Amino acid sequence: MNIYMTSGTYDFLKRIKEKHSKETMLLMQNNEGAVLIHETLRKTVFSAPRSYDILKSEGLLENSGFLVLNHIPVMDDDKPVFEYRFKNDQSLINKQPGLLALRVLRPIKSNTYVILTLWKNEKLYLDWENTPSYQSLLQGAKSSSAQPQIFTGASYTSKYYIPSED
Repeated sequence: MNIYMTSGTYDFLKRIKEKHSKETMLLMQNNEGAVLIHETLRKTVFSAPRSYDILKSEGLLENSGFLVLNHIPVMDDDKPVFEYRFKNDQSLINKQPGLLALRVLRPIKSNTYVILTLWKNEKLYLDWENTPSYQSLLQGAKSSSAQPQIFTGASYTSKYYIPSED
């Protein structure tokens, strides 16, 4: 299974989503723009997507809620270590109230992994940020002084709202 992402104006991406209504797609936006996600076993309909393999999948991607993308750049030689950590993660994120879906995404043409979480609403995500489970997951995405540096740069987070379908 793969996930593809593309950016653009909300109206343009909405037309693509409507044209391919039988596909699993999430259209989301924030103050900076809009993103369309396509989850599929087949080839994507996007002409120039950011492409990812799904390493871990929990729940279903629904067309409502609050979506968080944690972007984590990892050195090429250390990708297996990073992937092992998330494939074998025993944190309690999947038991968090309001979590609808989780995807750990391996980049196909870059070094930046994405941890995608879909929440019922922003408040439930913010509540989770204050839990030991979040701190445990965060430690897995950061290097300590006792560990070798496996990251090529600082991680960053993008947050989006999925507008209600009219």
